[in-house]
Amino acid sequence: MGQALILGCGYTGRRVARRLLERGFDVTATSREPESLSDLAKAGVRVTLLNALAPSSLEALRSLVQPGALVLHSIPVLEGPGGLYDPTPELLERLGRRPRRVVYLSTTSVYGTARQVNERTEPAPASESARLRLAAEKAVAAGPWSWMILRPAAIYGPGRGVHEALRRGRFRLAGGGRNYVSRIHVDDLAAITAAAMLSHHTGAWPVADAEPCPSIEIARFCADLLGLPLPPAVPADELQETRRTDRRVDASAVLRLLGVKLRYPSYRVGVPAALAEAEAPCAPHAGGEREAG
Repeated sequence: MGQALILGCGYTGRRVARRLLERGFDVTATSREPESLSDLAKAGVRVTLLNALAPSSLEALRSLVQPGALVLHSIPVLEGPGGLYDPTPELLERLGRRPRRVVYLSTTSVYGTARQVNERTEPAPASESARLRLAAEKAVAAGPWSWMILRPAAIYGPGRGVHEALRRGRFRLAGGGRNYVSRIHVDDLAAITAAAMLSHHTGAWPVADAEPCPSIEIARFCADLLGLPLPPAVPADELQETRRTDRRVDASAVLRLLGVKLRYPSYRVGVPAALAEAEAPCAPHAGGEREAG
């Protein structure tokens, strides 16, 4: 089946790696902490160090990518010595003309303050991080390969999401919790991403499940599941941008395009499944790329 190369194999990427390995691909996964991917190495994935902030590490990328490779770029904007830094131009330069397909995991934050988002919504980034993300999208789309951009809403699953933040006492409601949030279970995002890598379709697409809801609604749902009190409400401007976003995302177009049916169309089924998996023996590592907004 050829090579599948995952740049920045974190929370989502490790699940994509397993899907492609099962399909017969020679999978290479990179990470700043390759020891965290020992389960993938045991399964047959080639795991290697890639530190996007180190020029010598970036240079080694030239020898990693094989002609005709499928590439997933899942490295977010980083905090470098001089501030926010996006490694995409350097990564793509090292890839050269060898990949035949590049899929980039971006974020719905590129839509800025838009409250209703679908496949026709134009990006309007309102932060430096989001502007860097949009520039990375454009760089991927300008390359000599077939490409697709996926813009996930908030990614949740075992060890990550409102349920986990509540359990750790870290979740705060923005204002009265009336702001709408869209999300996507990590397994569904992995299925969509793998399908995108195997597809010939192009374009930039928002990704989310079928049930956006107010923050107060999912907080109450998770609190009831965990037997915890509702978290306190704080002024919205005291929270980071992703916690006060008010956005409903319609991802039905990309699901139809790629022929993917969501396993967890709602947090009502996804959160209980995430809690059950997190409590199971040998649960997957919960670290990885930042949560999309």
